[in-house]
Amino acid sequence: MRSAVQTHPTTYSRQLRRATYASVLTALVLVAVKLAAWLWTGSVSILASLVDSLMDSIASAINLLAVRYSLMPADSEHRFGHGKAEPLAGLAQAGFICGSAVFLLFHAIDRMRYPHALRDIGIGLGVMAFSIVATAGLLMLQRRVIKQTQSTAIRADALHYATDLLTNLAVIMGLLLASYGWEWADPVFAMGVAAYIGYSAVRIGYEGFQQLMDHELPPDVQDKILTIAKESPAVRGVHDLRTRQSGRLRFVQLHLELDDDLPLIQAHAVADQVEERIRTLLPDTEVIIHQDPATLTDEPGRQS
Repeated sequence: MRSAVQTHPTTYSRQLRRATYASVLTALVLVAVKLAAWLWTGSVSILASLVDSLMDSIASAINLLAVRYSLMPADSEHRFGHGKAEPLAGLAQAGFICGSAVFLLFHAIDRMRYPHALRDIGIGLGVMAFSIVATAGLLMLQRRVIKQTQSTAIRADALHYATDLLTNLAVIMGLLLASYGWEWADPVFAMGVAAYIGYSAVRIGYEGFQQLMDHELPPDVQDKILTIAKESPAVRGVHDLRTRQSGRLRFVQLHLELDDDLPLIQAHAVADQVEERIRTLLPDTEVIIHQDPATLTDEPGRQS
């Protein structure tokens, strides 16, 4: 897992909103131009790209709403904030994208059974080239936002827009081959696009599911947390480390084993130092530390 660059909450919110608005606008523009190209050429691979962009527009709209909700501050009914709206959006995106993949697969099979020549392939090639440029521009913006925020929703959005680049290239290849009389290439490339879209949906859904199930942070991150906690000379040991992530926020809980006769004020200071070091490693992290007398924690089965 990569650590996000720590940003001011206002800047964080502005970056997420800018990325989601740009995503929705790009998707709507691509839907319009691809719809016109499909109606003009009759290409099933352009239809595949059109359906993909339509699903993108729906998923991006869901993303926009989810991000706005996830940015709401914690309240009396949601004491841990609203960050899980982001992985929920990721699951919704995965569902839409899987649906589009199945639709494309059946349509491509039908075209394989009943092929026909394409019209005005040059228009289709121009539209797909425009789509590549527009998608690449959006991805550049999303990558910058992800680097600053590590947003799950934006990462999921960027993932299926990255597949769009491959989708558009595949469509161009199918159109070029069809222009030389290989009509079978158009539905074959459409089926390849459908398979890749389905694979991407599984990846997006898996990440969202893991966050909703409070999956632990990666092992290397946990090892770094334990190393930081044990750096203080006053710490005799560490156990019961628990971690999870909810949207942009991470949560870390652990127990420090300290000398039995260490004054409470000093024990509190040690815990504060460990907490500050963990937050330096992982910005946007809530840390809860419990201090235990070392002699009462020398029991089998302790996590350390």
